[in-house]
Amino acid sequence: MNPDTYTTLGVTIDDGVARIALDNPPVNVLGGTVIRELHDVLGALRDDRRVRVIVFSSANPEFFLAHVDIHILDELEQLREIADRNPDANLFQGVGELLRHQPQVTIVKLDGKARAGGAEFVAAADLTFAARETAGLGQTEVLMGIVPGGGGTQYLRDRVGRNRALELLLTADLVDADTAAAYGWINRAVPAAELDAVVDQVAKKIAALSPELIAAAKRLVPPADLADGLKAEHDAWAELVSGPLPAQLMARALDHGVQTPDGERDLESVMRGIAATL
Repeated sequence: MNPDTYTTLGVTIDDGVARIALDNPPVNVLGGTVIRELHDVLGALRDDRRVRVIVFSSANPEFFLAHVDIHILDELEQLREIADRNPDANLFQGVGELLRHQPQVTIVKLDGKARAGGAEFVAAADLTFAARETAGLGQTEVLMGIVPGGGGTQYLRDRVGRNRALELLLTADLVDADTAAAYGWINRAVPAAELDAVVDQVAKKIAALSPELIAAAKRLVPPADLADGLKAEHDAWAELVSGPLPAQLMARALDHGVQTPDGERDLESVMRGIAATL
């Protein structure tokens, strides 16, 4: 693995901890290059016995992963080889499944916003610690006229239970770190000034363990088997995304500044305003 080959990821390895900074300006959308590079770096780290922990952060403190790139549907053919690596999941679910089954312990350091595909990424990681004052999570796909297609329905239900999953999926509200922690979506909300130190402390404690001990713990507390639910989610997403409404909403979203910092800061209000005009 050569960290210098990545254009959307900053990768360093030190004392058993790989640190991956997501860096896809201006708002860190989950685009085709990010997906390719995540598959590449996680595949390279999978058999690296030096690495016990992988910490994900963002080069943009305001946005961890905004959401899946609205233009991604134009790239699906070019991403076919990536999608085919996991025949039991679609391209977007494949990112989450890669994370859920990574042998190292995966930790998200969340100081900004993560919506839709970004929120799915957070839920797929083993552990998440978030900045109380600045972090936000939202499963916002219904505002685009679709349901989550990257594992969000299954990951949410597994994390927070059916009742809270339905609330988060259908209101599409951006929730703060304290609410996310109370619901079980993340591990802990901590003061923003302490986030780096808390994540470093957790990462170093785990990295001090042997790979065999970490593997045993992950084997004894395995991720749930979500294969049937993921297939059902994909089928529902595929049916909805092929209809006329999502295309209209996505086009209008781009016209109203979505995928720019100004448009993303209050995405929920922007999208609800657009929906009211259709």
